Amino acid sequence: MSKLIRKIITAAKAPKPVGPYNQAVQVGNTIYISGVLGIDVNTSKLVAGGAPAEANQALKNLGEILAEADSSYKNVVKTTIFLADIGDFSAVNETYKQYFQEPYPARSTFQVGKLPMEARVEIEVIAVSGELVDRV
Repeated sequence: MSKLIRKIITAAKAPKPVGPYNQAVQVGNTIYISGVLGIDVNTSKLVAGGAPAEANQALKNLGEILAEADSSYKNVVKTTIFLADIGDFSAVNETYKQYFQEPYPARSTFQVGKLPMEARVEIEVIAVSGELVDRV
């Protein structure tokens, strides 16, 4: 039986997890990034400005984790967005489009009961490392 290596990814430029989990785990070429909040790495607090601002900061934080894993937004294949209020869906989409271009990753979006730190948005992704070639 061949062995797979589980690599723990930690990006110093992204906020530390708010619970007992890692920022990301890589197995083979697949990178699983935990849910990320819109936390300012310098203050360890959520950014002001509601869901669009939190989504923007969460996506910046995700970018730092992706870079640490030798990946990028282009290599994201699946995103999951958790919203405290589904009414923020359109505003978060506008922010999302600043980071992801066509062909967009697969995605799910949910309204949830409550997020850590009273956040309005949490985003998790699955990405790959290495060269990704699109076939549409």
